[in-house]
Amino acid sequence: MIYDAIQRYANVIGDIFICTFMLSLYMTVFAYVFVCVSSGVMCEAELSFTLEPSDIIAVQEQPLMLHCQVEGIPPITMQWRHNGLLLTQEQHHTTFINGSLLIRHFQKTKSDGSSDEGDYECMAQNSFGLVVSRKARIQAATMADFHVQPESVHAEESGVARFQCQIHGLPEPVISWEKDGRPVDTKDERYTLLPTGVLQITGVCEEDSGKFCCMAHNSAGVKYSAEAHLTVSGSQSSVYKEPMILVGPENLTLTVHQTAILECVATGYPRPIVSWSRLDGRPIGVEGIQVLGTGNLMISDVGVQHSGVYVCAANKPGTRVRRTAQGRLVVQAPAEFVQAPQSIARPVGTTAIFTCQAQGEPEPQLTWLKNGQILEPGGHVRLRNNNSTLTINSISQDDEAIYQCIAENSAGSTQASARLTVLWANGLPGVPTHVQAEALSPTTIQVSWMEPDQNTQGIVGYVLHIRKTTDPVEMEYEEAVGKMTLQQIIRDLEPSTSYTFYVKAYTSHGASKASDAVTESTHGEVPGPPSLYTKVVNNSVVQATWEPSSKMGQHQGFRLYYRRAHTPLFTGPITFPRNITQYNITQLDPALVYEIKLLAYNQHGDGNATIRFVSLREAVEKSVLDTPCDCVKDQQSKTSTTGIIIGIHIGVTCIIFCVLFLTFSYRGRLIMCKTVQATPQVGHSTGLESSSSSQGLSGLNGSARRDLEVNGSTAGKKMVDSNELERLFTQPNRQDTSIVSSDTESAASTKDF
Repeated sequence: MIYDAIQRYANVIGDIFICTFMLSLYMTVFAYVFVCVSSGVMCEAELSFTLEPSDIIAVQEQPLMLHCQVEGIPPITMQWRHNGLLLTQEQHHTTFINGSLLIRHFQKTKSDGSSDEGDYECMAQNSFGLVVSRKARIQAATMADFHVQPESVHAEESGVARFQCQIHGLPEPVISWEKDGRPVDTKDERYTLLPTGVLQITGVCEEDSGKFCCMAHNSAGVKYSAEAHLTVSGSQSSVYKEPMILVGPENLTLTVHQTAILECVATGYPRPIVSWSRLDGRPIGVEGIQVLGTGNLMISDVGVQHSGVYVCAANKPGTRVRRTAQGRLVVQAPAEFVQAPQSIARPVGTTAIFTCQAQGEPEPQLTWLKNGQILEPGGHVRLRNNNSTLTINSISQDDEAIYQCIAENSAGSTQASARLTVLWANGLPGVPTHVQAEALSPTTIQVSWMEPDQNTQGIVGYVLHIRKTTDPVEMEYEEAVGKMTLQQIIRDLEPSTSYTFYVKAYTSHGASKASDAVTESTHGEVPGPPSLYTKVVNNSVVQATWEPSSKMGQHQGFRLYYRRAHTPLFTGPITFPRNITQYNITQLDPALVYEIKLLAYNQHGDGNATIRFVSLREAVEKSVLDTPCDCVKDQQSKTSTTGIIIGIHIGVTCIIFCVLFLTFSYRGRLIMCKTVQATPQVGHSTGLESSSSSQGLSGLNGSARRDLEVNGSTAGKKMVDSNELERLFTQPNRQDTSIVSSDTESAASTKDF
């Protein structure tokens, strides 16, 4: 009793120590965060960007400044990488103390064949680690030649004229139009200038004739296109013309916040009405939507929701006659974080998890860096969920670093960083020793260990790490054990499965290193009891049929036993392979009851048996009652007898009908005579009727009389009831049916037995 009380007290104290350890651990982390905040230092990562370089289109031979600013615990070193290579200090470019990079003379192509174009990254490093900024793409301003020149147009008066020119350049060139050397009057509502380099003139008149050319300009320079002539002929004919779309919307791929121009130019007489819709049926909306000219659709500040197929329709006024054209708009969105990784502090030997989730169009790809270098998963480092979760198991001092999540797609990239602080304390316990595992059953394994060799006084408990040997490390789970217990039974495991275990000792300051791992497999599982069915074939043979159980282990075969009831020894086993499910037990004593037992087995042993009792005595008695007969002869005899009986009854019935007919005929004549002469006395009449009835009945043969007596008829009745006549006709059939039913019941009884 005293020992049990002491043991319970020790377990309670152990649990209290574990709770105290967890509380002290959280207090340590809280104190760490408090110190950082009170010191005014950004402790989320101890080093973070306040300004990152942005994409720039640089001008040839002009200076270029790339800005980068960080904050953190000094001293901080700033460096730049160009296309992944570290830039060194030289006369061509300079890195300032605040982190900015100056390229004195930007050159698209240098004398040595290199270029200042490319991807630039800013790197900052202090004693806690290293972080890398987003990639900034630097491109040289350019202006190519026109690849689409305006062409001369001949238009009818009041018709439509359209000129177009296209040119590639960085930044996107701004295009304007001139007529006869002067800028086109944009105040005239008939003139529509689209940013895509298209000039539309509706309701043209003689004054619109002239020479047109376009001018493109950006930071790289100015260029003029070739000239095109507009010729206006006589007034437009008033003859009806079907609506027709001259130019429909083109397929566009844009980035969010840009402007989409969907062009639609239609002709016809009368002038068709242009309308827009989405192919998916969703409304286009009104915010940021504007119609340019007579039917061009402009969407300002496009977003991902604007992606879709747009349909331009030209309708003849007042009718349903229309023509359509369509174009697809694809809007891309640069990567942005939905959840950025957060800095954490963890004791040695525990697990650190960072989560990073980003969105964009197309979906961003995630990459992890450790102190500025690409982090390759392996060993105790795992990446899951499309790289959105970084797990570091059994962390050590080497894992302390700044980890960055880089989200990138074709529209842009972004980064977020977090620091892992590994908490380490002197006097941590040593590694638990002599770890052993022993399988107890198909679902349980007992793991035992011994205390560490040093620093055991502060141990508050142990944590047992468990996983299937074939599973990755991040799928392991843990069970906490009090310090007084040096063994644990792990339950609810899978049969015939290998498991790996290791143990860590915990104090209020942290965990020990992991013990050596040990591997053990659970016992195999025997099959479940099969389903067994029996059938008596005859008085000396029983058929056994069975089905394997779907529960527990897989079976390799079956073993069958049988014996006389209440006798000590079984006959068997009779062994069957797994594909045999039926067997006939023969040469049995017909006067006895037998016990049949069946079980399934595999390499792990025999499963539980299924038992059935079968009585052959009842089968013998049943066979005596149901004596065998010649079914063909019996059926012929039965048919012959039935025919004779039916013939007799038909003859008797004819005689009865004749007697009744004569009787009623006589009574009718007698009544008519008595009515003419005088009213007869009752007694005389009754006697006459009795005499007539007796006379009629005397004409029946003995067989017919017996049938009438059986059915309740007497000689004193006045007439034979029609129901009695029916019974006469149906009686043989009833006898025959009764015989058949008896045979059927007998056969069914034998089958059931």
